[in-house]
Amino acid sequence: METSPRGHADLAAGRWASLSLVEQLANIGSEVDRAINAHEAGRIDRRDAAVNRGLELFDLTAADQRWRGSRRREVLRAREEFCALFWGDHEQPGAAASLSRYFLHFAVAARRASGRD
Repeated sequence: METSPRGHADLAAGRWASLSLVEQLANIGSEVDRAINAHEAGRIDRRDAAVNRGLELFDLTAADQRWRGSRRREVLRAREEFCALFWGDHEQPGAAASLSRYFLHFAVAARRASGRD
């Protein structure tokens, strides 16, 4: 997903709300993977930028009134796991790979739904 120089402001202005939950989570997953890859490469500046973008997208999704109840809880739980990767007290072996796999399913589903499969 490409964003304008204004960051995700355009998304908050309405484009984000036009995406399905699967599309939103696929886009969040892109930022999650960017953050993980930058962290593993020791690129702290890139990691921090991807973490910030990811958190912004998590928050936009959680604020979307279409996703109430269990859907919103799922989004917030994934956000919690994402935060734990970088700020958690205890590093969980395989946590980054597990979170990446979780979001990969949404990327595959979004691609199939778009007919680009």
